[in-house]
Amino acid sequence: MDLLFQNNETQPLIKKQKQNWKQKLLNRPYIAILFGLLLLVFIFLLYILIRNEIQPESKQTPKTAERTFIVDYERKEFLKDGQVFRYLSGSLHYFRVPKLYWKDRIQKMKAAGLNAISSYVEWSLHEPYPGVYNFEGIADLEYFLKLVQDEGMYLLLRTGPFISAERDFGGFPFWLINVVPQNCLRTNDPSYKYYIAKWFDVLMPKIVPFLYGNGGNIIMVQVENEYRVTYACDHQYMIWLRDLYQSYIKSKAVLYTTDSCEVDTTNPLSCGSVAGVFETVDVHGWTTNISQCFKLQGPPAVTEYHTGLPGHWGELPKSNNITHIFIKNMKYMLALNASVNIYMFHGGTNFGFTSGSYSYKIGGFYPVETTYDFNSPLNESGDPTELYFEIKKLLKETNFVVSNDISPIPASKGDYGTLTMQPLVSLFENVTQRIKPIESDVPLGFETMGINSGFVMYETILTNDQKEVTTPVNLTISTVRDRATVFLDQVIVSIISRNYENKPVSLNINSKVQKLSILIENQGRLINYRNSLVDKKGIFEPVKLGNHVLGPWKMIAYPLNETSWFSTIEPRKSVVLPAFYKTTFTLPENLTKPLDTFLDPTGWKKGVAFVNGMNIGRYWPSCGPQITLYIPGLFLIPYPGLNNIIMLELEGVPENLSISLVDKPNLNGTVHKEF
Repeated sequence: MDLLFQNNETQPLIKKQKQNWKQKLLNRPYIAILFGLLLLVFIFLLYILIRNEIQPESKQTPKTAERTFIVDYERKEFLKDGQVFRYLSGSLHYFRVPKLYWKDRIQKMKAAGLNAISSYVEWSLHEPYPGVYNFEGIADLEYFLKLVQDEGMYLLLRTGPFISAERDFGGFPFWLINVVPQNCLRTNDPSYKYYIAKWFDVLMPKIVPFLYGNGGNIIMVQVENEYRVTYACDHQYMIWLRDLYQSYIKSKAVLYTTDSCEVDTTNPLSCGSVAGVFETVDVHGWTTNISQCFKLQGPPAVTEYHTGLPGHWGELPKSNNITHIFIKNMKYMLALNASVNIYMFHGGTNFGFTSGSYSYKIGGFYPVETTYDFNSPLNESGDPTELYFEIKKLLKETNFVVSNDISPIPASKGDYGTLTMQPLVSLFENVTQRIKPIESDVPLGFETMGINSGFVMYETILTNDQKEVTTPVNLTISTVRDRATVFLDQVIVSIISRNYENKPVSLNINSKVQKLSILIENQGRLINYRNSLVDKKGIFEPVKLGNHVLGPWKMIAYPLNETSWFSTIEPRKSVVLPAFYKTTFTLPENLTKPLDTFLDPTGWKKGVAFVNGMNIGRYWPSCGPQITLYIPGLFLIPYPGLNNIIMLELEGVPENLSISLVDKPNLNGTVHKEF
C-alpha cells in the first residue's frame, strides 16, 4: 500500500477522485447531513460503552425477583418463591415475656430446629383506652418483629382482633363493653366494625413492611381466631373482616383461619372458615386420632399443637407427663408433610391483671393462673425442659437445622432467702384512694366507672330502718363479678365467690353497726362465653339486706396501676385487712447481674405482689395449684441498690409475716377449691 502511495503516476488520480467526492457531496447536501448523524450516533454509543466499562459494580442495581409465599392447593404444598416450603413453628407471645428476654427465647427456639415463630397481637395492650396507643416496652411490637427477622426466622402473626389466649377479655380492650351493643362483639355490627377498622389503621402500617412479599419475614396472617366456637357464627362479619385484611396484606402473605378439629368432626370448620382464606386446625398433644384433623384442602397445617392446657386456680393440671404421646403424634404429623406450630413453645407469665377466665356449665367459673407455663418446651423462666430436647432430637431426624448452642443445664436462679414483710397501710385508709370515689344511688360496674382491672370497694351506710331486722338476716348480692369480701364496720364477715352469687349470706346486724362494705375483685374477664362475650365486672344490680334494697353507694376504685406513692408511708406494727405490706432487701454483692427468682408466699392467703413497682401478678396459695410467682432478674436492682416488695393481702397473713425468694418454682401445690 505504501508503494502505491509513493507511485507518482497514481497520485494525480487519487487527488482527482477526492475532488469528485467533494463535488458530489456539495451537489447532494442530504448525504452530508446523514453522514454527520451517523457520526454522532457512533460517538454516543462509544461513550455509553466506555462509561459502563469503568462504572463500579457496587453502583449497578440488578433486578430482583419478586418474593412470594402462596398455597398450592393442587400439590398440597406451600410455595416460597416457587419452591416447596414447610414451616415448623413455636408460639411465643411477646406480651408475656419481658422485652430484654425476647432475643434469648427466640434464639433457643431456633436452636431447637424451628424455622418460624407464631405470636398473637393483643389489642388491649396497645390501645388500653380509646385512641390512646402504647407500643413501648413489652408492647414494642415492631422491635419484636425485627428481632425475629434478624434471627432468620419466619413469622405467623395472629392479629385477631379477638385472640382468646387466656387473656383478659380475650385481648379485647375493656372499653369495647361501653361502645358496642350487647351480644354484638365479633359480629357484623357497625359500631364494632368501626373500632376494628380504626385499630387496624394504626396497627397494619407497622406490620405491612414486615410482610414476606415486601421483603420481610411474615409469611402468614390470621383472620379472627377460633371463630367456630363463638356464639355469633356471622358469615357476613367474616367476609367483611377478610376484605379488611386483604386491603392491607394483599398478596404479600397468606391469610389463614384456625379452629379446633376436635369439637365437631362432622362439620369441622363451618363458622370459622371464609372463602379465599386458607384453613388450619388446632390439635391437642394427647389426641388419639390425628388423621381426622387433616381433611381440609391444601397442605396440612396445625396452628396450635398443644403442649398442655392453661392452669386455673382451684383446678388440678390436666396435662403433665405427655412427652411420649406428644412426640409420637408430632412424628406422625411430620410424616404427613404437615406444617406445625407448637403451642406454647414458651408460655411466659400473665403479669399484672392480664389473665382471663373461663366459665363452664359443669364446674362453674375458673380464673386463669398468673403462670402461663403451659408445660412448654421452654418453661416459664425460659429454661429448656425434657420436651425441648425431645423435639430437637425429632427435628434433627427430620432434617431441620438444629444447634448445640443451648445447654441442657437450666440457668442459675437466685435463692435470696427469707424476708419479713412489714404492715404498711389498710385499704380502708384514705391515703390508698388514688382515684376520687364515685357516689350513686345504685351500685355501678367497673366498666361504667371506666375501671379496667383491680378492685372496687362498695360502701353504704346502713339506716335505722335497714338495721331493724330480725337477726341473722340474709344479705343477697345477685351478681358478684367476681369475688366479694363483705365487711361490717371494717371486719370481714363473709366471702362470696362468683360461683355462689345470688346465694344469701347470713349476717348478724345490730343497732351499733354503721357501714356495710363489699370489696369486689375482678379476676379476669371471660374468654369463652358462648352466648355473649360481655363479662362486666363489679356489682351492677340491687343489693338486698332482708327485704331492704341498700343504697346510696360510694364506690372506691383501686386499679393499682402504680405504687410509687408507698414511698411516703412508714411501716407500722399492725393494720386491718385488706392491707399493704412491704419489705426491702439488697442482692448479694458477688452477683455480676441479678438472677431470676421466685416469690414463695406460703402462709399468706390471697393477693397481689409488686417488685420494684412491677405488678408480677396474683398469688393464691390457699387455693392453688400455683404457689410461687416468677420474678425476672431484670426486675431486680443489683447490689448495692435497694429492692422492695409490696403485697396487697386480702384475707389472711402468717404470724411471722415471712415470704421467701427461692430458686425453684412450685406450680403444682395442693388444691383447695375455695370457690
